[in-house]
Amino acid sequence: MSTNQWWFCLKHQRVEPEQGCPNKDRMGPYASEQEAAGALQRAKERNEAYDGRDDDE
Repeated sequence: MSTNQWWFCLKHQRVEPEQGCPNKDRMGPYASEQEAAGALQRAKERNEAYDGRDDDE
């Protein structure tokens, strides 16, 4: 695996490099620290888009 992967740890609420908490406690991998830092915001936006979709389509 590449050493340029970053994760967002849900347990500690912070960005971590590949060597960090177990994958079950984090989101990723992401290509950069900035992408990992935005993980929760992206998840929120995707959830809102999903919740707002038209179920009849």
